[in-house]
Amino acid sequence: MKIAAALAGIALLAISGVSSHAEDTLKIGPESTAVTIQTDDGPVEITRHANDTQLIGGVLQPIIPVPGVQPAGELEVLQALQDDTALVVDMRTMEWRVKSTIPGSIHIPYTEVSMRLDEVGCTGEAGAWDCSKARSVFAFCNGPACGQSPMAIKAMVRDGFPAEKIHYYRGGMQDWTVLGLTTVENLF
Repeated sequence: MKIAAALAGIALLAISGVSSHAEDTLKIGPESTAVTIQTDDGPVEITRHANDTQLIGGVLQPIIPVPGVQPAGELEVLQALQDDTALVVDMRTMEWRVKSTIPGSIHIPYTEVSMRLDEVGCTGEAGAWDCSKARSVFAFCNGPACGQSPMAIKAMVRDGFPAEKIHYYRGGMQDWTVLGLTTVENLF
């Protein structure tokens, strides 16, 4: 009976694309690779393992990276793509954007956002931005474990961009692709 259960577990791992090797264990948070919870059947350790649907390893990001920022899903991003008062911003590095991105998005890499806030409706210059009339920004990167757009969002708010005008699409390209939504390639 124990052998049958073990074989079933191995088959389930093979079907799900999850590896049971320790070297495939990914971080859940900055300091942890596992969380132990108590259930009615005893303790269960929750871990995270590499699989074929992940774009990157990374560390899981919070839904709200900065107080005041609003989470967004695919429906909100689709609506923003049709709204003249909003911008969907790919905040990944160029190497990721050329592979695939959301159609209609603009590109402002996370490392450049503080210098390019004029592209989202702020006036002035780096270090002295006035973002009171800025457009709503829907920021995304590679997915729930990508830190690029959260870093950019923190820089935007630090430099005067109103947090309530930022929408964070945490699912990013990973969720967009897994859901089968259209992408475009080779955009610079």
